[in-house]
Amino acid sequence: MRLRLFTSALLLLTCAPAQDKQKPPQGGPPKPFTLPPAQNFMLKNGAKVTLVPYGSVPKVSVRIVIAAGNANEAADQIWLADMTGQLMKEGTTTRSAVDMAEQAARMGGNVSVNVGLDQTTIGGDALSESAADLVALLGDVAQHPAFPASQLERVRSTLLRQLAIQRSTPGAQADAAFRKLLYGTHPYGRYFPTEEMLKSFTIEGVQHFYKSNFGAARAHIYVAGRFDPAIKQTVTAAFGSWEAGPAPVNNVPKTVAAKHVEVIDRPGAAQSVIRFGLPVPPPNNPDYIAVAVTNSLLGGSFSSRITTNIREQKGYTYSPHSIVETSFHDVFWVQEADVTTAVTGPALQEIVNEIKRLRKDPPSADELKGIQSFMAGMFVIENSSRQGVLNQLRFVDSQGLPDDWLRTYVPTVLKVTPQQVQGITEKYLDPDKMILVVVGDKSKIADQLSPFMTR
Repeated sequence: MRLRLFTSALLLLTCAPAQDKQKPPQGGPPKPFTLPPAQNFMLKNGAKVTLVPYGSVPKVSVRIVIAAGNANEAADQIWLADMTGQLMKEGTTTRSAVDMAEQAARMGGNVSVNVGLDQTTIGGDALSESAADLVALLGDVAQHPAFPASQLERVRSTLLRQLAIQRSTPGAQADAAFRKLLYGTHPYGRYFPTEEMLKSFTIEGVQHFYKSNFGAARAHIYVAGRFDPAIKQTVTAAFGSWEAGPAPVNNVPKTVAAKHVEVIDRPGAAQSVIRFGLPVPPPNNPDYIAVAVTNSLLGGSFSSRITTNIREQKGYTYSPHSIVETSFHDVFWVQEADVTTAVTGPALQEIVNEIKRLRKDPPSADELKGIQSFMAGMFVIENSSRQGVLNQLRFVDSQGLPDDWLRTYVPTVLKVTPQQVQGITEKYLDPDKMILVVVGDKSKIADQLSPFMTR
């Protein structure tokens, strides 16, 4: 039915008389992001709590964010944090995995455990009437995981399958090489474990990793949505007896922008996967938001310069994009693109050309205004849910940013000038200091890449 309706509409458009294209009406000024007043307090054991009344839908979201993740692994423990997170979903000392799932379902919600570089997040959503029960359930998952030995091999098998898939994927290969070149021996530079490493993990090792990294001193409990004021007492009861555990670790990598080139051979590949980037200022640097604006204009949005060039004009790639990847007090900028093998060199040259052009000349006021309106609008949209608000609060808290950072984000974006964008690009985005990783057919791309080897 969709195809038939689309075809009919296309015929009507094709047969319609030609008309002058009209410009759409100009949009209104971007709306600022406003956050309802939050209640913040700390439990005696050091756990932080943030309660945010939000929205009119009778639902609540709870997130327990623990400052522990892959960055806390030793060199022979890569993905041990992931195994720990997976096993935390397999039940507590008083609830089986089935019990957890059934109880969450009766609340109209679910339970999740997600492991990242710096944080493990235990979360769930439920109807407001079940907020207290959800807090109690998640508190049990965070504090009393059973780590059943009977589930170890199943979880290990899942991780081994994921490892095999990722190691065969050119995008993951490129990401692993890029991080290794950028971070070296720092935990951020470790991407893949070996099969032997995964096979060596034991329940005792998981338990030791949990005990060494999880506790109230590293926890921040967030509640957002519609909830009864008594939720404060509920959270205190659920988490007040949690042992403080270890203090947070401050292990920020010391990265330096420096040229590195690595080509990973993938014989017969029809495409080349490109990663091209370098470290940029972290969120607590005054230039961070201006870097984000520059990224959106250069390669981080669909209407960006690099995307328009190598996708729309040249047809070298389908979905290029650049990102500002943020970890704990650490950030890098990287342009990513999967390009046809035959145009690997030309595509990379166009990326460099666009960077150099912006280093030399500021964008027009109209071009920048469009990017700023896009960013302001997306920021408000992304934070129009309980989950979005919690993610932003977590970002601010984990990065140690001022309380008004979210409120002033949109005005700060809108204040960035064309000259600032040019200055940011000149100051931080030097192609001659960037890491270049290309995964592709070496026999067909080596000559194309030779100019970048000696650049």
